[in-house]
Amino acid sequence: VQLFRIANSTGSYVELSNYGAIVASICVPDKSGKLGNVILGFNSLEGYRQDKCYIGSTVGRFANRIANARFSIDDTEYLLEANDGVNTNHSGAAGFHNKVFDYREENDCLVFRYVSPDMDGGYPGNVTFEVTYEWTDNNELRIVYKASTDRKTVVNFTNHCYFNLTGKASKIFDHRLTVFADSLLAAGEDYIPTGKIIHAGQLSFQNDRIADRMTELESHIKGLNVCYALNGYEKNQERVAAILKDSTSGRELSVYTTFPGLMLYTGGYLYSDVPGNHQVNYQPYEGLCLECQFYPNSPNQPEFPSTVLSPGELFHESITYKFNTL
Repeated sequence: VQLFRIANSTGSYVELSNYGAIVASICVPDKSGKLGNVILGFNSLEGYRQDKCYIGSTVGRFANRIANARFSIDDTEYLLEANDGVNTNHSGAAGFHNKVFDYREENDCLVFRYVSPDMDGGYPGNVTFEVTYEWTDNNELRIVYKASTDRKTVVNFTNHCYFNLTGKASKIFDHRLTVFADSLLAAGEDYIPTGKIIHAGQLSFQNDRIADRMTELESHIKGLNVCYALNGYEKNQERVAAILKDSTSGRELSVYTTFPGLMLYTGGYLYSDVPGNHQVNYQPYEGLCLECQFYPNSPNQPEFPSTVLSPGELFHESITYKFNTL
């Protein structure tokens, strides 16, 4: 297992590991020019080995939930690990978050590669997966996912960074969020989509303070875990998905993606048994996730954008995190 650092011409840098294809740190300046790490992470491999919250990891083969831990392709049913009640979440123990990836440097980028064997975690097909990380002089972390298979299967990948733009051990309540989505996926208490896409209504975020919106929705006990149907989805076209701001540090994060959905998770179930990078164990609401991905339970919802990958096809999607100061 290796830890890599990519620095740009300004001195800002990211750290990455081939364990879980993890983003371990993103260090960018605040409004005074002082560098600070804006994501949660651990200072040791053991922290990531014991982590149960997917901190900083690449999630696959299928990010998010699949109802009743099963799906069908061409009338063949495939059974998965039920690790979230009767459902599966983030592919269970077979997920990419705890795998050791091969790695190579390519054109100033770092590429992690993993071959997931046929029926790994219950998913058909030998899937060859690569995630490429590029850190630009404009403080952009560009993430590109590619995958191919030798049997028809389903795939869905995402990055699971927990952001806290303060760069300190603090809650994310004062962050302000904009989500570029007029609609969201209606879901039950188990976060499984019903199949209906509805107007975002009270869950719209237009530069709203996280704490204010959670209080209005009476969701301050378990937080928010909502999948948005992003505006302007066209296959392979990257567009802005969200903007996150912290006025105290003066940092701003803009998220761009080719994926159709954005999962907002405010970290209501966040915890760690090992101290994080601020020498304290993580607690709820100390970071939030902006997980660009295909919709949860897509294999069982034929009207959702398809997550089926067939032999001869190339899965190719991207996420870009761009950091500025206000």
